[in-house]
Amino acid sequence: MTTTTALATPARPQRTRPHGLPWALLILHRSALWFWLLLVAVAGGTLLWMYGQGADTAAAEFFRKGCLDNAVSDSCDYNGPAYSRYGTADTISTGLINFVPLLTALWAGTSLIGRELESGTAQLAWTQSVSPARWLAAKLAVPAALLTTGTLVLVLLHRLAWGAYTDLFRGRGPRQWHDAGTYLANGTLAPAYALLGLAVGALTGLLVQRSLAASGATFFAFLILQYVITSLRPYLWPAKTITSSEGDPGYTGMVVEDGGITATGKRIEGIDCRSQCVTLYRDYHPASHFWPLQLMETGLVLALAAAATAAAFWVLRRRTA
Repeated sequence: MTTTTALATPARPQRTRPHGLPWALLILHRSALWFWLLLVAVAGGTLLWMYGQGADTAAAEFFRKGCLDNAVSDSCDYNGPAYSRYGTADTISTGLINFVPLLTALWAGTSLIGRELESGTAQLAWTQSVSPARWLAAKLAVPAALLTTGTLVLVLLHRLAWGAYTDLFRGRGPRQWHDAGTYLANGTLAPAYALLGLAVGALTGLLVQRSLAASGATFFAFLILQYVITSLRPYLWPAKTITSSEGDPGYTGMVVEDGGITATGKRIEGIDCRSQCVTLYRDYHPASHFWPLQLMETGLVLALAAAATAAAFWVLRRRTA
């Protein structure tokens, strides 16, 4: 009699799903995640088109109208169909990048923090061996990583498109480096303001603890804060001064202040002193001041984001003591 020994089939290893607070956060806010990925894809694709075909066709149309070197032509109005398409693409891509901080602040104040406090979801998590501080840290760390990565990608693509624009138009187009939208999207300010929006939204959500009320509070708080910082922008780095005794001083850059200088050397701001001023002056920032201004404002924005984050943890500790 023979016996057969059946070889035991090895058991299939069970697939372990990701777990923990970061994964739970991504699952809970997957709609926001898909929206963010879609925004990056749309803005990034638009910028790539601007970098290639869009800039080439717009510049070719521009020069066909006789807008060469410093020549003046009535047709140089940037209203051709090619440039109109380019301008629309610029409005879409730059606008999306500039709206990221405000959208982030509103989402953080309402859905990320306010709604969970209002519905009791956060309190339930705190009873499941998750401390309030760890809960808030995960709430801020995961979106911060995604926002920083996505905005840095968009900034790099925007700089590519901007480089193609300046090379083709040689500084004669209507877009300037110090324009508010271009300035933010072209440097380190884009991710910095996104992080500030996240911190401000989280703080207002913890203070208000109601999603609808948090949306209004976050909207006004962030816009006021951004307005104050932007108004300080020209004064974050020493400006250059150009003077002229024979008419309006020439300049190329961000104007800080202009006016006249009297015979006694006194400065009078504005242009109303032409009759009593012997020299006109203009304080301005040339293009070479772009990065010093960017880095100074970025440091200020990140410092405020860190302060708002620290305040959010302090409020949470007081509320859950």
